[in-house]
Amino acid sequence: METQGTKQRGRALGLQFQGRTGAWNAITDVPGVAVGYTTLMSGDGPLKVGEGPVRTGVTAILPRGHSRELRPVWAGIHALNGNGEMTGSHWIRHAGHFSGPICLTNTHSVGAVHAAATKWMIRHHAEDFLPDHVWAMPVVAETYDGLLNDINGQHVREEHTMQAITTAISGPIAEGNVGGGTGMIAYEFKGGTGTASQIVQLGGREYTVGVLVQANYGLRDWLTVLGVPIGRHLREDRMFDGEQGSIIAIIATDIPLLPNQLERLAQRGGIGICRSGSPGGNNSGDIFLAFSTANSFTRRALAAAPRTMTAIPDNWLDPVYLATVNAVNEAVLNAMLAAEDMTCLKPRNSRVCRAIDPQRLMDLMKIGRAG
Repeated sequence: METQGTKQRGRALGLQFQGRTGAWNAITDVPGVAVGYTTLMSGDGPLKVGEGPVRTGVTAILPRGHSRELRPVWAGIHALNGNGEMTGSHWIRHAGHFSGPICLTNTHSVGAVHAAATKWMIRHHAEDFLPDHVWAMPVVAETYDGLLNDINGQHVREEHTMQAITTAISGPIAEGNVGGGTGMIAYEFKGGTGTASQIVQLGGREYTVGVLVQANYGLRDWLTVLGVPIGRHLREDRMFDGEQGSIIAIIATDIPLLPNQLERLAQRGGIGICRSGSPGGNNSGDIFLAFSTANSFTRRALAAAPRTMTAIPDNWLDPVYLATVNAVNEAVLNAMLAAEDMTCLKPRNSRVCRAIDPQRLMDLMKIGRAG
């Protein structure tokens, strides 16, 4: 399992993000949630479809870790702009729950990852699938990495998905050029995988909201960091003439929430990405999934008898919304700060997708605050 690298995250650099984080400032601060990666990096030189270079992978999020019991999680979904894919979304919208892993990959690997995640569910939860008529409907979402990766070569295989799922852990996790985020671009800088968390106090108890993003969206001119229009001053190595990316944000919490409340929480993911400047571009797939690990039932109990649900009052939701917005915003910046330069396979305005320079960022932040 890949863990956090040596580059400094936003808070360590001195960016004054709001809110108190969990121990790892990651989605894995939500008890029971595990994350695993498979990162595929091979080849160099000109693009040869089917041969590479390969810069892609799979990210796996296990809402209930490696538990053998098939326990759904309550969930809600929202698309700010729907130019993208997230499988299982119709059932999440209608039933308010899903079972199994969440996997993030590139656009042309959704089918391969879905087939592998389905196979893993059938094997891992054999006590449910063998005796009963149970269907697997894992969540697989994508963003497009074709500028930096041989996406048409479809290099992600079953074994890569299995590896990401089976190696998933709690604790600190890697960011930047890892997993499904390996070949992604954010605000015309190198983007990728990012994570963050926030602690929320409700009714005398502490809960956690954790976020993981696959950031592949935005134009340089839009980039805003804590209110400072950074992108307007970083004009070198521009990548695009128009927005053409996407972002997936997975929002996890242990707060007891009903599916309609989780749908409203997922909507706040859109506000989170707007904090860094995006209006939600026409060519972008900006899709958000929120789930709660509270109110745990086995699949059989969920289907066989009336159930009792615990949920916080709607009037308590404002700090949860704020925590979600803050965590999504911070996760995007963490993804960019952890990323490394990568050469373009289909260059347009630049032959290299540069990672953001942390020192220049902080220098501009000082100027912006002073002004």
